[in-house]
Amino acid sequence: MVNISQRLSQTLKQSPQQVLLSSLLQLPVLMLEQKIKMELETNPLLEQVDEMDLEQEQLEEEEQDMELELKEEDKNGELKAEKDDEVEAVEKDDIDWEAIVGDEENYEYRAPRDDSAEQFERPEVAKETLQENLLNQLHMQKLDEEQVMIGEYIIWNINEDGYLSCSVDLIAQNLGVGAEEVEKVLKVIQHFEPVGIAARHLQECLLIQLEEKEPCHELALAIIRDDFDDFKNKRYEKIAKKLNITLEQIKQAIEEITHLNPKPGEGYFSYHENVVIPDITVERDGEEFNIFLNDSNIPHLRINNRYKNILLQKAGSQQRNKEAKEFVKKRLESARWLINSIHQRRLTILKVMETIIQKQRAFFENGKEFIKPMILKNIADEIGMDISTVSRVTNGKYVQTEHGVFELKYFFSEAIKSDDGEDVSNRMIKDLIKKMIEEEDKQDPLNDQTIAAKLKEQGYNVARRTVAKYREQMNIPVSRLRKEI
Repeated sequence: MVNISQRLSQTLKQSPQQVLLSSLLQLPVLMLEQKIKMELETNPLLEQVDEMDLEQEQLEEEEQDMELELKEEDKNGELKAEKDDEVEAVEKDDIDWEAIVGDEENYEYRAPRDDSAEQFERPEVAKETLQENLLNQLHMQKLDEEQVMIGEYIIWNINEDGYLSCSVDLIAQNLGVGAEEVEKVLKVIQHFEPVGIAARHLQECLLIQLEEKEPCHELALAIIRDDFDDFKNKRYEKIAKKLNITLEQIKQAIEEITHLNPKPGEGYFSYHENVVIPDITVERDGEEFNIFLNDSNIPHLRINNRYKNILLQKAGSQQRNKEAKEFVKKRLESARWLINSIHQRRLTILKVMETIIQKQRAFFENGKEFIKPMILKNIADEIGMDISTVSRVTNGKYVQTEHGVFELKYFFSEAIKSDDGEDVSNRMIKDLIKKMIEEEDKQDPLNDQTIAAKLKEQGYNVARRTVAKYREQMNIPVSRLRKEI
């Protein structure tokens, strides 16, 4: 027996346009450029057009319009009759190509250009990567083919900090060689420049560098080799008692160790890998703030004229291939959604940035000390958008101001009540904690309880555990590990 029942439920569904806009909103400007270039490669109906080509086409169109203006007046009646005949001949489920592709204003994106801005290309120096440097040194060694193979495998498994990212046993197993042979080649590589490269842990990295130094500092070498755990936890008195030496001698050894490089792989990066490209620039003009979106490198997009003309010419044909028609329809919709989403992304980012400036005007006028507590909901309510939309806009994007470059997330912080009842940003509290630690006596550093007491003296009632949380968020170690001799 068949049972028939009704069920009422609510579901939330997003249209493809909403999904695309959401994904574009959270992309910083460089990733947006890459996304557009990928779409240009995969969608034949999308076309990138240069500014010079646009100007030339506009001139040509104006000339053609002037020539055809008089002729069109005489042919209006005849063209109208022909068009009506074509419409009747088109299948009911066909696409109205003229309505879709004929709207130039809605489906062409041109990023605004700031003609006053200085345009230049930064010349980049050709840099050698870490792997290239090590491979060049490897091929200069007197090694047999098997050892070179092992060396290349090791080099390609060194991470960006300069440490070996897999074990010797795993390398030996993957290459089908003995672990002793891998260890032998590894020792050779570890004495390449930079010294200490391909170490398996920090202790080994520091030991290699100390052994390579001339003259060798025996006490520093002994401390790292035999008392590394006490050294990293700054138990200097215990080390001095064990080795029967003075704290002054310990201090000299530590001075030698601090000149070593704990990350020998650092320094091998390109310009693009080590620079933040601001998505937004805010410039002050008297009492006003001007907002500029850094999208001048985003390509001009439009529907491909060649496809447009072909579709318009064949709009009345009933012999078109159904699969081809469906393909073109999907690609055309995808192109339109992308162009509109890029435009909507720009408007949304500008709207969010304008509201941030309104809420944090004191910051933009006077600096970091005047930042106010603010949450995402404040911006969302002001501009009438969802909190998730504001979160996507602010995530991973940077703004350049006269006070420096800041991530948009920087302007959002929780409120803490001061003794006079005023709400202050927890970022200001973090800055105060950081300043106290920077100015503390390094031989007797401040603990969290002392910092909390000092903040209370300034009118900020912050608990010790809150001080500890803020300190950890700023990657500042506990007082014991900040102690110096």
